[in-house]
Amino acid sequence: MLFLCRLCLALFPNFLEKMQINSSEGFKIGNQHNLHFITSTIVDWVDLFTRQAYRDIIIDNFRFYQQQRSLEVYAYVIMSNHLHFIVRQPEGQWKLSDTIRDFKKMTAKLIIERVLNEPESRRDWIIHRFQWNARQRNNRGAHQVWTDDNHPEELWSREFFEQKCNYIHMNPVRACLVEEPQHWRYSSASDLVNNTPLLKLHGWD
Repeated sequence: MLFLCRLCLALFPNFLEKMQINSSEGFKIGNQHNLHFITSTIVDWVDLFTRQAYRDIIIDNFRFYQQQRSLEVYAYVIMSNHLHFIVRQPEGQWKLSDTIRDFKKMTAKLIIERVLNEPESRRDWIIHRFQWNARQRNNRGAHQVWTDDNHPEELWSREFFEQKCNYIHMNPVRACLVEEPQHWRYSSASDLVNNTPLLKLHGWD
């Protein structure tokens, strides 16, 4: 799937060159309006996203922040218990850290509601893990769905962007879930070749 990332770079060849070169310090978001590779993980690696209902919560919320905060989504993949995505928050009212915080807060709320109120054979176990993690972290809420870390990495070069884009698209292949990246439906690799993409990707028009 290397050609997908090369196509992406060809469609906005000057974008990365115009970015301020400022690597994130450690795992903190440095420049709030640059491209970042983000990883969000469910506590205890609970395999929530083996269920379509939970995957759809993620997609719906990406769409919400695209519409309400102009969040730019360049690439993504939803795996069984974590997400990888490349995003940028344009300059304006919101910082990228604000949007990611609110994204995780809203998706957590909706996931908990779904676990509690819809058919779920693993309900007791899932809720137990969420409650246990909340207690361990002295969380003000009763449940903790996501880990606190986002592992942001600022994409400061073409090569780094291409590396992360390919890493995202190859995740399901490395996990032996599909043979080709575009065969994994909940991924930008699929969206790029599908007539009905789940997300509108920035920079691919």
